Amino acid sequence: MNLAEAIIQKNIEKHPLKSAIGFKKKKEGWKELSWKKFSEIIFKTANALKEAGIKENDKVSIYSDNSSEWMIFDLAAMSLGAVTVPIYSTNNAEQAEYIIKDSGAKIILVGDQAQYDACLEIVKKNKCSLETIIVSKKAVWIKKEFSSFYLEDFIAKSAAEAEFCPKENDDVATLIYTSGTTGTPKGVMLTHGNFIKAFDAHFKFFKFKNFEEELSLAFLPLSHVFERSWSLLCLYGGARVYFLEDPKNIANTLEEVKPTMMCAVPRFFQKIYAGVLEKAEEGSSLKKKIFGWAVKTGWETAELKRNEKHISLSLQIKQNIAEALVFSKIKNRMGGRLWFLPCGGASLSPEVTRFFESVGIHVTVGYGLTETTATLTLFPFTHFEHGTSGKPLPGVEIRIGDQDEIQARGNGIMKGYYNNPEDTQKVFTEDGWFKTGDAGKIDEKGNLIITDRLKDLMKTSNGKYIAPQQIENLLTNNNFIQQIVMIAEGRQFASALIVPNFEFLKEYLAKNNIPFTNWEEVVKNKEVNDFYKNKIKELQEHLSDFEKVKKFTLMPAEFEINTGEITPTLKVKRNVVLKKYAEIIDQMY
Repeated sequence: MNLAEAIIQKNIEKHPLKSAIGFKKKKEGWKELSWKKFSEIIFKTANALKEAGIKENDKVSIYSDNSSEWMIFDLAAMSLGAVTVPIYSTNNAEQAEYIIKDSGAKIILVGDQAQYDACLEIVKKNKCSLETIIVSKKAVWIKKEFSSFYLEDFIAKSAAEAEFCPKENDDVATLIYTSGTTGTPKGVMLTHGNFIKAFDAHFKFFKFKNFEEELSLAFLPLSHVFERSWSLLCLYGGARVYFLEDPKNIANTLEEVKPTMMCAVPRFFQKIYAGVLEKAEEGSSLKKKIFGWAVKTGWETAELKRNEKHISLSLQIKQNIAEALVFSKIKNRMGGRLWFLPCGGASLSPEVTRFFESVGIHVTVGYGLTETTATLTLFPFTHFEHGTSGKPLPGVEIRIGDQDEIQARGNGIMKGYYNNPEDTQKVFTEDGWFKTGDAGKIDEKGNLIITDRLKDLMKTSNGKYIAPQQIENLLTNNNFIQQIVMIAEGRQFASALIVPNFEFLKEYLAKNNIPFTNWEEVVKNKEVNDFYKNKIKELQEHLSDFEKVKKFTLMPAEFEINTGEITPTLKVKRNVVLKKYAEIIDQMY
């Protein structure tokens, strides 16, 4: 079945007047579209694309920040049987050009002036497949030298009814280009069946109650498989989805929208966790005692719930008091209604998941890749194990292969890499299992435990293996550390490049009467370095000696997407960073 049809048809038949999506335009409040209006705009867009020459299996690209138009364009293209090709809004012209040329995209939707100008540059520089640029915002200045239209004008005269192009499970719905932490991006072919079967598996796994009443906030990039799959799943299940264009506005938006669900990456949880602990530490001795008691009470309650055991009346009363005094304040900062948060993209420390469970927010840690339609394993609601990545979804099989590599097969596994049979062959075993490139193990209860990226495993000159992700996670759980890259491969000890959390470091400077000049000077300050040295020593106490970061360099600025140091999903491109800062690294040895 066509994925767009599976999402739209049942919802307009079941509740045409119920809200489907929410969005906010500059200087305006939040607005909603009903399923009837949402589907009409999708059909108008599909018909306009058809009139512009888009046929079944043609490629249609989206190069934009999150928006309602992003989702409308995506579903419109898929309803025609065309293939959607997302491009991260933060990608530069060169990165966008590679994806456009490799995919052969004919029409592209852009969001801002920067993306429009990048597309014009691509068209001028090279003959490429692009025939038309569609612009979602009227604020963007369109130039007449190339076929360009505002989306509103593009769809204005098109009919608000359409037929769905019939699709088989194996037909390609989208090409999602990997962010390329270790090389040239590859176009992952995900099918209509990949998505629909994965969605059905999630609903079978969780057995949600009243899912149609949920509200999800899309703040991770829709260009990434995680947010896109989750937002499509929410719409598939009849829930509302609100689109946040600028993720920097997340704090205010949570309080405005008050979502009940939202997918997020580990850094989101780490920052909230570290911020709450920091604030508690600054409180009076009485407030510290109340906070400690509340977390302990919450943890006792959460453990009984996790194991489906009876909660006594006395513990329930204590839990209600803890909720009133402490937990409600934490929840209100997140809008007050969040209860279910899928987390992916990297591992999350068990102390963080335990904390959120104590507060009454279920962080569903999962594991998957673009090539697996996001999810392979997940925490269930009960009987999950902190520190693991949960259990396989229905229809997914996991095994551990050579070098402890996690291998998978099942509903969500990609069809292959577009125009790349050689790399496709490399990632599948002879008996058809997908090789993830991650190392792990399965515990006695069937939970998957991720060890690390096989390519990231480091071997010191003393022959000791270090899994950097776990240690990097441990250190970034602290509020004073924003980003970290460990170095150990072929070295006699582990070192690190550390980006401070400048917001908290600035407060520390003020409290300790350390003059602020500029960050280049501050990160060289002896008192600041001694502070970080003690902080890191304290955080690493329980690690083996060979795993501990022995030396570090504080960096004066964050690793950035536009400099190629991190991916749009905030994963560090280790090879890029190691090469760029080789001189600084060598000085530590």
